[in-house]
Amino acid sequence: MGSQFQQRSTPTGVALRYVAFAMLSTAANFLVQAIVLQIAPWPGLMPSILAGTAAGFALKYVLDKNWIFFDRYSSHGDEMSKVALYGLFSVLTTLIFWGFEIAFWTLWKTELAKYTGGAIGLAIGYVSKYALDRKFVFKPREA
Repeated sequence: MGSQFQQRSTPTGVALRYVAFAMLSTAANFLVQAIVLQIAPWPGLMPSILAGTAAGFALKYVLDKNWIFFDRYSSHGDEMSKVALYGLFSVLTTLIFWGFEIAFWTLWKTELAKYTGGAIGLAIGYVSKYALDRKFVFKPREA
């Protein structure tokens, strides 16, 4: 099914799935954070943020690997390299998001500016992330 689905995928379909998967991973992140805050034996925000980030990251990786890039498992070492690069690019593109959000807040000091900067940063970050993942993480197979 995967290869048939891949052959029928259009750029618009890939873009829609990519956005949907970003939303799903964000929802998973927030859900896990809420659960950890409720059940953790110690107070604090960091454990919930770390658990939520791990959950969102894992979900997004699996969805992107299988339904955006149609990547197949080749070896444990190869998979670990992919996860590491995917994680590195996630951090780098998150810095783009934060940079725009902070810059807009610093310049205009309004909630609208902060969220506008965040939205622009997210858009640039996700486009960059897709390009980086496609080129370096889930490289297209040679025909």
